[in-house]
Amino acid sequence: MIGSTQQYLIDHGISPSVQRLAIMDYLLTHPTHPTVNEIYSELMPTIPTLSKTTVHNTLKLFVKHNIAIYIDIDERHARFDGKISAHAHFRCKKCGYIFDISLSEITKLFSEKPDFVIDEAYVNIKGVCKTCKT
Repeated sequence: MIGSTQQYLIDHGISPSVQRLAIMDYLLTHPTHPTVNEIYSELMPTIPTLSKTTVHNTLKLFVKHNIAIYIDIDERHARFDGKISAHAHFRCKKCGYIFDISLSEITKLFSEKPDFVIDEAYVNIKGVCKTCKT
């Protein structure tokens, strides 16, 4: 996927580097809403020169260029998402897993109100997931 990731970065005005390609590729192929530490731990064995600062700064760059989303649903860790289409996040308070949720119902509400024009939506929901509920 690195080839298409390279073009994706170029299309969004970001100069591709080995580190940027690997971090973006990781975000696009791991929809787990990773932290800086998670990305660093996964990529460091294959990119020994990678630093946590590089991962952090690269993610900030991706957010600035609208190819990643910063999620502040976890009180202890900043998390990032490579899925930039409008969607909500649900975080289980027991297992900590973060799920993507469709915004179709929420956007339907606003589309019926012509006074509102939605450009961005950030919805974070917390509770207990189906697995932990039982």
